[in-house]
Amino acid sequence: MERLVLSTAQKSLKVNLNENIYGTFAEIGAGQEVVRNFFRVGAASGTVAKAMSAYDKKFSDAIYGIEEDGRYVTEARLRKMLDHEYGLMEERLERDRHPQRCYFTFANTVATINFTRKFKGHGWMGIRFQLSADQEPNDVLFHVRMKEEDAALQQETIGVMGVNLIYGVFNIRNNPEELLKSLYDNIARYKMEIDMIHFEGPEFAQVDNRLMSLRLLQYGMTDAVIFGPEGNNILPAALLYKKNILTVRGSFRPVTKVNMDMISKARKSFMQERKVSPDTIEVLFEITLNNLKAEGEIDEQDFLDRAEILCSLGQTVLISNYQQYYKLVEYFSRYTEERMGLIMGVSNLNELFDGRYYRDLKGGILEAFGILYSTDLKLYVYPYQPNPNEPIQTSESLNIHPRFKPLFDFLIFNRRIKDIDDYDPSILQIFSRDILKRIRKGEEGWEFALPEMVGNMIKDKKLFGYLSKKKELSE
Repeated sequence: MERLVLSTAQKSLKVNLNENIYGTFAEIGAGQEVVRNFFRVGAASGTVAKAMSAYDKKFSDAIYGIEEDGRYVTEARLRKMLDHEYGLMEERLERDRHPQRCYFTFANTVATINFTRKFKGHGWMGIRFQLSADQEPNDVLFHVRMKEEDAALQQETIGVMGVNLIYGVFNIRNNPEELLKSLYDNIARYKMEIDMIHFEGPEFAQVDNRLMSLRLLQYGMTDAVIFGPEGNNILPAALLYKKNILTVRGSFRPVTKVNMDMISKARKSFMQERKVSPDTIEVLFEITLNNLKAEGEIDEQDFLDRAEILCSLGQTVLISNYQQYYKLVEYFSRYTEERMGLIMGVSNLNELFDGRYYRDLKGGILEAFGILYSTDLKLYVYPYQPNPNEPIQTSESLNIHPRFKPLFDFLIFNRRIKDIDDYDPSILQIFSRDILKRIRKGEEGWEFALPEMVGNMIKDKKLFGYLSKKKELSE
């Protein structure tokens, strides 16, 4: 059944008329745009215990403490705001006088578009709330990137999204995915991007935040999300800012010794670059949304199986909607001007120089490479050998179209494309698709193709349909 979408005013009034919802608002940087909606519709005295805005940095520091990095629009600042204001609710309101009331604290810290319009603006928004008076609180917090070209419009959008969040946690809390969609009620998607979200607390004990990251892409709320080895969602800007980024794209279904060798050998070469600092390298395993849809609709369990293994190996995972490499590099360029590295196989490099790949660009392949190499980028190419009887293919094996050969030769000459030559020749015939088939059929001996311990993990947790075919046959 399709959910009825109420207007912002209707949502605000419905919250105000619920005598058991009571809380505080702390808003910094974009005006008190969220609480204003609740005051506007009337009956706010039953909802708003306090509304405040510590704009001056000295006042803000005195209330919430000083951040180590000196910044104010951060997740750490948002969490301190929630901790402080919710703590005051519990401290100052006696429970025996409010036995049925569910407390909440809404907070945001936002920087809107600047005068020159070079900085579009971003912010953090979150809520700590109860769904029953005796329940431990829950948190929902997320990061937004603002797209509108006017500060007043951005403020208004922040106000609407804040109301959506408060209304949603009290009225759509049983369906986190629908709650996520509701954040864009009465807001056009082009106005705001949510690129990180986090759910925690007893109400969301069964929520996998990696899956919620995937939903952000599926619902068109962002084009890329990142989660770390612990499975926690990470703000891209916080992870990638001024970093040397090294990325390998693949299906990782499952991750094999080849994937790990590609990363290991490329990283070794990348570290030797004059413009690369070992301390600032950020390695990403990238899976595209198209790859997740390779067999039709996205299989959630298949996605989580891939994530489970990569996280267990201590890797950081990027899920993106960037099928073309130049879009991926353009995305990284938001956060860093340092040297970047892309790791790919020979077939991917061949595709990179295929003009048909760029038919959506007016400037075709030259426009794409203009974007790629307007950054400090280097390509690392891993060899390919389909079977032991065929020669090993490298960048020198490519049959480049004569029109693009001068471009290719120029990049080779300037060492912007480098073959990985210290690879392990004994693993070149390992292909994920073949290993996956063997896992699903319950065959023996596929473990040799995977990093240490990964085989045991697949067996113990029954990942990738391990033994499912065998079970079906036995039944």
